[in-house]
Parts: sequence; C-alpha cells; structure tokens
Amino acid sequence: MDTDVIVVGAGPTGLMLAGELRLGGARVVVAERLAEPTGQSRGLGFTARAMEVFDQRGLLPLFGGLEKSPVGHFGGVQFDYTVLEDAHFGARGIPQSQTEAVLEQWASGLGVDIRRGWELLELTDDGDGVEITAATPQGVQRLRAAYLVGCDGGQSTVRKAAGFDFPGTPATRGMYLADVVGCEIRPRFLGEREPGGMVMAAPLKEGVDRIIVCEHGTPAGERTGPVSFTEVADAWQRITGESIHGGSAEWVSSFTDATRQVSEYRRGRVLLAGDAAHIHLPAGGQGLSTGVQDAANLGWKLAAVVQGWAPDGLLDSYHAERHPVGARLLMNTRAQGLVFLGGAEADPLRTLFTELIALDDVKRHLAGVVSGLDIRYDFGAGDHPLLGCRIPPRTLRGPMGRTSTTGLLHPAQGVLLDLADDAGLRAAAAGWKDRVVVATAVPEAESAFAGARALLVRPDGHVAWVAADTYEDGEADAPASSLRRWFGAPVAS
Repeated sequence: MDTDVIVVGAGPTGLMLAGELRLGGARVVVAERLAEPTGQSRGLGFTARAMEVFDQRGLLPLFGGLEKSPVGHFGGVQFDYTVLEDAHFGARGIPQSQTEAVLEQWASGLGVDIRRGWELLELTDDGDGVEITAATPQGVQRLRAAYLVGCDGGQSTVRKAAGFDFPGTPATRGMYLADVVGCEIRPRFLGEREPGGMVMAAPLKEGVDRIIVCEHGTPAGERTGPVSFTEVADAWQRITGESIHGGSAEWVSSFTDATRQVSEYRRGRVLLAGDAAHIHLPAGGQGLSTGVQDAANLGWKLAAVVQGWAPDGLLDSYHAERHPVGARLLMNTRAQGLVFLGGAEADPLRTLFTELIALDDVKRHLAGVVSGLDIRYDFGAGDHPLLGCRIPPRTLRGPMGRTSTTGLLHPAQGVLLDLADDAGLRAAAAGWKDRVVVATAVPEAESAFAGARALLVRPDGHVAWVAADTYEDGEADAPASSLRRWFGAPVAS
C-alpha cells in the first residue's frame, strides 16, 4: 500500500477527516482537484456542534475571535437559542475559506500529505484495497490505499465512480449567489419575498454585499456554462425593481433545492462523508457543520481499522449513526424551503409557523434540530440523559489540576472520566491505556454529570457508557463490555 487512506477532496470535511485519521495513527493522502484554494466561501459560519468538534481538538484559537450568535432562524423565521442551557446558534462571520485554511494548517502539521492538482479519473476497489488513477501536475499517476473516502462535494466523482445509489428529490428551482462590489444594497438578513421571488442581502465587508436570489420560475436544469453576474443582476432587478448592474461581483454561483442522500455510507473499502453523501438546500449553515461531524465520527473508527485494533462492526457503526443524522438534515432543509421559498400559497404556513415558533418548547425543538444539539446515538441500555449524546464542555478539577472535557479529547483518544476517585474502576481500564485516557476529576460547577460517577467518552466526544450513582465498589468490571465494544480487546499487562 502507498498509504492507509486516500481522502478525495480538501474542503472542510476532507481536511477534518484527514486530521482525525492522523491523530489515530493512519497514513493519509488528500487528493484535491484544485491547484490552489479558490478563496470563495459559500458558508459564512458553522453551528454550535461544529464549534464543539473544533474545540475538542484545540482548534478554536486558530480562528481568532469568534462571534457567537444567540439567535438563528428556521425557514426565515428568527428565534432565540438561549431557551436551551448554554446554547447558541454557532459562529457567524467566518468565511468557509478561513475554515479551510485553519483545517489545512492543522492537518499539514499532523503530517497529512495534501496533493493539489490531483483530479480523480477512476478508482478500483478489489476487496483488498482501493487504487485510484489521477491526472496530476506530473502526469497520470496511480495510488493505492487500504481505504478511500470521498469528501468531494455534491457532484462527487467518488460517489459516481464507486456506484453509490443516490435517491431523493430532484431540483425544482434554481437560485443565485453573488458577492457584489460597488452597490449600496439594503440589508435583507432574513430574506424578503416579492411577487417574483425571494432575495437576501447582508454586508460582508466594506463595499461588499452577499446576495441570494431565488426567482420564481427559474429553471433547475443542468447548466451548460458558468453563471454570469448579468444573469444575477437581471433577476435581482426583476424581483426588487432595483438595478445593481453598475456594480461587479467578486464571484457568482448557482445552486438548487435538490435533496438526495446515498443509501449507504460505505461500499466495501470506499466511504463517503459530507456533501458527497447528502445534498440539500443550504439553510442555516448546516451542510459544512454536518460534514465536519461526519468526519469526526468516521476518522477514529477508520484509523482503528487500519491500526488493527477495531472491534467487529466498528466501521459499520459510521453508517448506522450518521445516515439517520443526514436524513434528518434533509427533512428539516426541505421543510425550511417550503416556508422560506414558497409564494403566496405558502403564506398560511408561514403565519402558523410564526405563531408556533413563539412557544419555548418549539424553540427548543427547532434549536436542537438545526444545530445538531439533539443528536443522540443509540448505545443500548441505560437511561442517563448523557448516554449517546456529546459530553458538554465543562471545566474539571482533579489531582493534576484544572482541565476540561474538551481538553481531555485533544489527543482523539477515548476518555474514561472517573468522577468518584474509584481505584477499582481505573484498574479495570488498564488494558486499554494505549487507546483510552483515564482521568479522575470532578466538574467545578453543577453540570449534566449529575447522577453519574463515571463516563466513558469516545474520541468523537459522544458518551458511550455511564456509571450511575448506584454503581457499587466491587463492580470494577462494569465498563469492560463498553470498552471492548468501542476500543477492542485489552492489551495484557
């Protein structure tokens, strides 16, 4: 093998996955079609869950000062996230180009081999490995790895070449996005509906405005060429009556409301993550954030497989856990599209929705849906509210001083958090010390740990086992089944 894993695509999902794989000890090559980053940014932030993923790897300081938004929207109807404890919508004002730069710096520092100008031509999965043929600056080259992951976006070459089924609903409308220079455009942060369609506008920086244009009746078929600024300006004028033809655009793009998801996230030795696995109407910055979470879920599992310690079924749990999350993403973005983009026929729905979203219970529900804060994997028996959820960020104190739940996750290993100074519990985990960090500590303040005396946390931050207060001394083998389930067989002393 030339490497352990080939990752196709150097967007946020691919770079996050590459870094996770390296932390797990896997050799990684990232094959990226573009010779240089474009500097263009469809996304302008990420949700609270993505912030937590970055924080658990110590990446947040690399973004500089982050502005957290206490409010979000669903289908253009704004609401307050602070109805949830410690909740916020996420970081805003962070262009995707900056996110990619941060992740590339991190991944490169970990030893990821990023090869730009590598365009995938074909791939072959022979059951023992995956070989790709790529057009590169040095000519056509071949590369072989144990596994390949497609993180190459909504038009994924990997998905098509590997024969993944991609069911869903076709596009019904086309839309435009442009960063416009030299026009005084009135902000329309949550969008405005006119008889001819919907427009959004927000200032990005001095003299530059981001606009989105959704004109009723715009065809959603495949384009034969790139969109022009004139097309965007013409549509803007037809909807608003305002002319922006005197300006220019830093870049323009088009997109649709097509909604699709692969039937399986893995076929043999080929896997998919991010937009390669699911496409949807952009709504609330969920695409980038879901892709980053796909990568955090997959990275440690695939690294465990190539390192040889993965228990049976670990890699298959990637599909089992993330496919339902992707399906829920598609459901909520389709619902938002109906509320946000519909014409006069959708007015009663918008009115009812505005009334419902004034209720705190509805706000809590929608905040969980859009941000991913409601994600809870099914880990079997147990009724503690943390089981299957992400461990919340909390400051801890213990014999070694102050630390935090996110700090313990920086090495991308499992964490057995001993909240009761239980020597027997710590001894029971000794066989996994190469894969699981054992930490004795307690939270500095009241927290969601109430009712627990020990937690087993996976490298992706999800709580896999909880020992309740009723856990008695002498039950030192209690966590062993969960340790075996997620971290394989113990190593003999």
